[in-house]
Amino acid sequence: MSQASPRASAATGHGDGSRTRGRAPALSGPAPEPFPALARPRAAFCDGRPHRPAGDVTIMAPVSDHRRHPDRGTRRAGQASGRVVQPQTVGVQLANSTRPIIAVLIPCRNEALTVTQVVTDFRRALPDAVIFVYDNCSTDNTYDLAVAAGAVARREPTPGKGNVVRRMFADVEADVYVMVDGDATYEAAAAPALVDKLWSENLDMVNGSRVETGANAYRAGHRFGNRMLTGTVAYLFGRQFDDMLSGYRIMSRRFVKSFPALSSGFEIETELTVHALELRVPIAEVKTRYGERPEGSTSKLSTYRDGVRILVTILRLFKDEKPAEFFSAAGALMAVASLLFGIPVIAEFTRTGLVPRLPTAVLATGLMISALLLIICGIILQTVTRGRLELKRLHYLSVPIRAPRHTED
Repeated sequence: MSQASPRASAATGHGDGSRTRGRAPALSGPAPEPFPALARPRAAFCDGRPHRPAGDVTIMAPVSDHRRHPDRGTRRAGQASGRVVQPQTVGVQLANSTRPIIAVLIPCRNEALTVTQVVTDFRRALPDAVIFVYDNCSTDNTYDLAVAAGAVARREPTPGKGNVVRRMFADVEADVYVMVDGDATYEAAAAPALVDKLWSENLDMVNGSRVETGANAYRAGHRFGNRMLTGTVAYLFGRQFDDMLSGYRIMSRRFVKSFPALSSGFEIETELTVHALELRVPIAEVKTRYGERPEGSTSKLSTYRDGVRILVTILRLFKDEKPAEFFSAAGALMAVASLLFGIPVIAEFTRTGLVPRLPTAVLATGLMISALLLIICGIILQTVTRGRLELKRLHYLSVPIRAPRHTED
């Protein structure tokens, strides 16, 4: 009886040292922890103070190969048996073992009266999340109270909410980001439902639309300003939000890491909204309760100064993102002005053959030439903007949905 050749043994899956085909690879070792663990700095300055290099605020959790690719073994088994096996869906419930790593980001400035309550409420609502408090030039003990409440506290010396958001987005690594103001006006109990909606429906942003629960939740003028500015953005970029200026947002890692964050102040919410609308990422809005500030706590938002800054930001973003419409509108205004000045001059010339008002004729001609130049500039810039939008979209798609994990050896 002849012996099978080594090649035949390998082809049939027999023989020592051969790998059995058609079977999923065996998994060994203890199951990885699904919950995040904060990476700690390893270096220190000469005086003993801990050294935290840029980007050290990273939430890391070990994960094995089968956790990163849950459908790999199923797909291989289906190929071996000849059956078509559907891979597991990407959107999973929070109760699943592949729950996301959540980071709660709380920008604060002089919020000593409320920061402890905010940290406590969100720790109760999201017990698996890591809570970060970024103190922005506070003159009270906001930082110390945040540390005492169990949050990871950091300082951002450059004043302005936009500067704080830029720093938070750069430093923190997570799968889901919960950004909320530190004034204890937003509903922490709604956070699990908002996170679950974002994760299970594969969204990139869930906006917490504010529903007042008190007569003094909004300051005088804030309600009208919010509606006017939200309506302006809806008219220029599309209506998908009823509360554009809400400070309660749930965002995906892919959206956060592809967001440029160019604003320096309270106009950062406007930039977040327009960025989502222009990239046409999947977004949603959920109504959440909005309460009054505690007695003694004051808003940092200036009704008129910050309102004007937000309006200017909207116009600037309209120019940057839709230059054809912006410059065409400006050109149309100049063309209308040119006709108003030029029609009487033309009528006089057709009647008498003379141009008695030469300066008016020159002005009308200059306005019409400027109008045509503006329209041409808008068409050229629209092509440039389209290229920038394609690059932003490609960068957005290149960002992994999940944050980096430690892999098993």
